[in-house]
Amino acid sequence: MDRSAPAATLAGTLASSSAFETRAIGARLGAAAPPGTLLALVGRLGAGKTQLAKGVAEGLEVRSVVNSPTFILMNEHLGRLRLFHVDAYRLGDPEEALAAGLLDERGMDGVTVIEWADQLDGWLPPKRLDIEIELDPHHPDRRKLAWQAHGSAHEALAHAALVDR
Repeated sequence: MDRSAPAATLAGTLASSSAFETRAIGARLGAAAPPGTLLALVGRLGAGKTQLAKGVAEGLEVRSVVNSPTFILMNEHLGRLRLFHVDAYRLGDPEEALAAGLLDERGMDGVTVIEWADQLDGWLPPKRLDIEIELDPHHPDRRKLAWQAHGSAHEALAHAALVDR
């Protein structure tokens, strides 16, 4: 996903057969997420990135409505930890994310979920959990979530929320 990421020491795949299952995977991530978690989501339009982000919000006990922040780039939500929900789709250049304050130290006290993280190639912090969501061309409700954990905290998160599920 990103050339700046160290080699993943923990990786795997999950299957989802519905938006509900994708949100449940996100909820497990949100419930187990420690401060400083960064989830880098990649996938085509309609792959399920926002459903996964909504699940993370549920796991963080966010009570506000979570929608894709495409036109405002980032939404901030209060929960067990603060959720920073970023959508990099409309960024023309990764430097815009830095100039807009989308990747700053605030994320260290909360959880940052970045949709279209591939738009920030080379600019993401090396410690994160990458999740690529792929549509099944033969079954429109099915998804494959391929993940790679980078850094010990994200490895622990992946182990708690994704491994053996």
